[in-house]
Amino acid sequence: MNGRERLPDRRGCDTRLMRVGKQEYVVTVGHYDNGAVGEIFVCGAKAGSDLDAVMRDAAILLSLGLQHGVPIDTMRGAITREGDGTASSIIGAVLDHLK
Repeated sequence: MNGRERLPDRRGCDTRLMRVGKQEYVVTVGHYDNGAVGEIFVCGAKAGSDLDAVMRDAAILLSLGLQHGVPIDTMRGAITREGDGTASSIIGAVLDHLK
């Protein structure tokens, strides 16, 4: 990896509602001009809560990994999974959705 690939100042994004267990989340995925995923935002917990902070931090770490060239498949393979193979968290569900 040769450092961070900066996102364009103006970029396309997709926002969708995702459900993991009984919780709904709003997930926004930002893209480079070539369509590659470059950033992720996750909201869904009560604003200011510990869970809100953890989700935001995890999304920032995913975004930094993507901007530094870490493949989505590498991150997807590293997350915690349930016995049936499904992602254990919203972060894993987002990565699974980015196929």
